[in-house]
This record gives sequence, structure tokens and C-alpha cells, in this order.
Amino acid sequence: MNIVILGPGAIGSLWAAKFKAAGHSVSVWSRSPDQTLTLQLDQQAADRFNNANISRVNQADLVLVTVKAWQVEQALSPLSTHINPDAIVVLMHNGMGTTNAVEQLLPANPLVLATTTHGAYKPTKQQVLHTGSGQTQLGGYNSKGKQCAFLQEVFSHALPPVNWNEHIQHALWTKLAINCAINPLTALHQVSNGKLVSPEYQQEISLLLDEVYNVLAAEQVPLSRDKLSQTVNHVIEATAANHSSMQQDIFHHRQSEIDFITGYLLERAVAHGISTPKNRELYQAIKQIEQNWNLQ
Repeated sequence: MNIVILGPGAIGSLWAAKFKAAGHSVSVWSRSPDQTLTLQLDQQAADRFNNANISRVNQADLVLVTVKAWQVEQALSPLSTHINPDAIVVLMHNGMGTTNAVEQLLPANPLVLATTTHGAYKPTKQQVLHTGSGQTQLGGYNSKGKQCAFLQEVFSHALPPVNWNEHIQHALWTKLAINCAINPLTALHQVSNGKLVSPEYQQEISLLLDEVYNVLAAEQVPLSRDKLSQTVNHVIEATAANHSSMQQDIFHHRQSEIDFITGYLLERAVAHGISTPKNRELYQAIKQIEQNWNLQ
């Protein structure tokens, strides 16, 4: 396949390298002015990728969007008239709430949603490290996207395991729930995920998850309150040494994905008439930090 990776950050670079190794024709689209980008996966030989080549966008069978949620619309907008209407667009980012904008930009394209637990890290511009094996789930968002189950084999051949999930929204909601519990707390207190096992944080997490569970139930996500707690605590323990993406964004004074994580939860809570004061408190605290940077 002709594949364009929109946003060759850590996860985008990982998939670029893996797709190329699997025999696909892969190019990237980044803000770099360079016509080619060199990427080295772990200790393997480095590969060169065409960058920001509009003819490669015209020819793309698959556009994998791996920019942050708040960047999706602005990244796709200038390319929307160059993407073939038959090209499959796959969104792979933290958070929810970007699909409406993408559908307006690309109303004819098959739209597929993805979530992955693979870990990736870019210590330098050229090198990407596969820091943790995980799994990837794909699922169709619109009617054309739902006809793209064959992508499971394409993605799995590059970086297994991959599952095609007919209920991808349930998987995305589960990940959103985990992120609502972990990301704002680690960002506010500037701690690693593992620190959240302490009683002071566990009490806060319990209050957050009470509210999250009510929204999940209204969204008809089949996850019990007990299972929600177990899932969140399992992730905290499994990623104890890690720093969440939001923690890193706040540390480096970068815009976070709070609007597409807790912000999306709050939006759906309002739609269902559900009260979420604890989540709103954390949302406002993160937004206040970001606004204070702009005032400096």
C-alpha cells in the first residue's frame, strides 16, 4: 500500500518504520522543511522517508493520522483537497472528539479509529525506540470505514497483535476513562504513574471514576464500576515508571490534550445531564496552568 504518516512523532515514527519493513511504500508529513527524514528504529539500520510530498498524498491508499488530538483538524485541513476520496483515513491519538471535524473535511473517505498500547519514545529527531510491546485495536467509524476490516491484517503484518473491533467506541471510551484518572493528576502533581497508588491519590481517583462511570453507563459502554477501578489500577501498576503524555506536556510547557480527554468527558456529561464536579475541577486546573503560560 501507499501509506502516508501524518505526524511522525514517537508513535507515528514507530508505525512508519514497521510499515516500511513490511514492504509498503511509506512517506511522512511533518512540519520539517526537509524533503526527506531519516528514522532509525531501535538499533536497526536507518531508513529515509519522503517528507511533505504532495504527490505522495495524492497517491495514498492509507493516511495514518498520529498527531495530537488538538492538532488533527489543522494538520488535515491543508491536505484535504489532495487526499483521494477512496483513501482510508485512520485516526490514532489519545482522547476523543475529533471525528466531526474530520468528517466535514473528508466526507467521502472511509474513516477508521485506532487505539494502541505500544510504547514509543524519540530520544532524538532521527531515532525512535519501541519501549513497550502492546496491542492495537481498529474499528470503522463511518459506513465506508466499517468495510475496512482487512486493515487488521495489514497492520498486524507490520506490528502485531492487531484486532478489528466492531465496537471500537467502547475501547476508546475505556482508554479515555483511564486517561481521565491518570493524566490530569500526574500532570498537576508532576509525578510518575506509579505514584498514584498512594492513598491520597487513590481517594481522588475513586471520586473521578464515580463520575466517569456514570458517563460510561449513559454512553452504554459495558463496563462495571469494579472493572473500571481494576483496569485503571492495572494500568497504573503496569506503567509505574512511565510519565503520562499530559505530565510531559505540562512539564515542557506544551499544549496538552485535556480538551479531548477530560474536556470530552465533560461535554458528554452535560449532554446526559450528569454532574462531574471532580473531573471539572481537574480540567479547570490544567487549563489554568496553560493559560498562565500565555500570560507570561
